[in-house]
Amino acid sequence: MLNRPMIIAEAGVNHNGDIELAKRLIDAAADAGADLVKFQTFNSDELVSKNAPKADYQIPTTGNFQSQLAMLRQLELNREMHETLFAHCGDRAIEFFSSGFDIESLNYLASLGAKRFKIPSGEIVNLPYLRHVGGFGKPIILSTGMATFGEIESALEVLEGAGTPRQRITILHCNTEYPTPIKDVNLHAMCSIRDAFSVSVGYSDHSPGIEVPIAAVALGATVIEKHLTLDRNLPGPDHKAILEPKEFK
Repeated sequence: MLNRPMIIAEAGVNHNGDIELAKRLIDAAADAGADLVKFQTFNSDELVSKNAPKADYQIPTTGNFQSQLAMLRQLELNREMHETLFAHCGDRAIEFFSSGFDIESLNYLASLGAKRFKIPSGEIVNLPYLRHVGGFGKPIILSTGMATFGEIESALEVLEGAGTPRQRITILHCNTEYPTPIKDVNLHAMCSIRDAFSVSVGYSDHSPGIEVPIAAVALGATVIEKHLTLDRNLPGPDHKAILEPKEFK
């Protein structure tokens, strides 16, 4: 058991599909002292339709000349890449972690030896997906995004019913706006989730800087997830509003 918050360095898709850049993100996370480094595991063709537009926040940094699907195909990690990154995490003594966005991806992460599972906020109402994750019986970190309290309660019931006790579930408060204005962070929501559901809580941060995660820890966050990039000027959808290595450390 950690006697401090668990720190997750969210590498996400900041590798831009480049395995060497992904390995450097692992190195940066390890050097900064993070406990886990998190990527995203998905099949682009299963995740979005060919007509899905980009999110508004993605357009200023990636342009509007391609679809969401075309962009994601460039950011997808194949299985060989996953195995390379998993091994590199072992070499750097940092835990490999990933959000699996579909059941096939979840099964693959389990086959790699994933110690825990991250449920992205968009899947909190995907009941078959939740049942599958809950069936592994491993620790779960659940992001809430725009979920209502009723949706959080239903997700917990499904996960518990599938075989994961509440004591193994940590719920992350997060705001889905990139970047999140300080006035919209609302850390009281994290405390309300903890009190309403008697569950461990944390904060997935999309705000600039480091002040909000510090405040979240002061209010009882047991997990902090914060995005990491090697350079905010790199191309890609998520680089602008996140931390570079020295800031993360």
